[in-house]
Amino acid sequence: MSVPARQIRARYSTDTITVYQAYPPEIALPAVAAGRFVAPFKRDRMTWIKPSFLWMMYRCGWATKPGQERVLSIDITREGFEWALTRACLSHYDRSLHGDRATWSRHLKASPVRVQWDPERTLHLSALPYRSLQVGLSGEAVARYVDDWTVSITDITPTVHRVRELVRARDVRAATDHLPAERSYPLPRRIAAHLDATG
Repeated sequence: MSVPARQIRARYSTDTITVYQAYPPEIALPAVAAGRFVAPFKRDRMTWIKPSFLWMMYRCGWATKPGQERVLSIDITREGFEWALTRACLSHYDRSLHGDRATWSRHLKASPVRVQWDPERTLHLSALPYRSLQVGLSGEAVARYVDDWTVSITDITPTVHRVRELVRARDVRAATDHLPAERSYPLPRRIAAHLDATG
């Protein structure tokens, strides 16, 4: 069965969805201890959340890139996630969705959320022919993420290191067994259309 070109795949429950971020220890460890993001996390910067575990691994190089040594699994409310997507603007201009570039540019500047679709990744971090969603939060969206949406924060760096070791040892089956169970997220139609996604 083929995977749609733009589909949100994630680990989720009835009330929450899991997203991933990578930070240096000085930000990650206090966040895990507090169960929410606290200083030195900066609310005035855009923060990107990713529902795809393997895209996060591609971005942080299996927690080896400077400033991304700790990978966090964050459960947030589905209500909050969908609030963000409803108010999101695509980070690139799409004539079929935006009409004209000036309208898109105004929307981008006004929106507290931006999204982009990037190639999903394999266990070897090679690009796949379908896309994975990234969500960038700023302003009001960051405040809501920190204060209202976050349910729990878990440091999964040991698991990340273990999967990387298994991949390097060419034990793909064991590595796959450690991956989170991600499935198609049931987007409301209005949000899917807004994001040029498959619900």
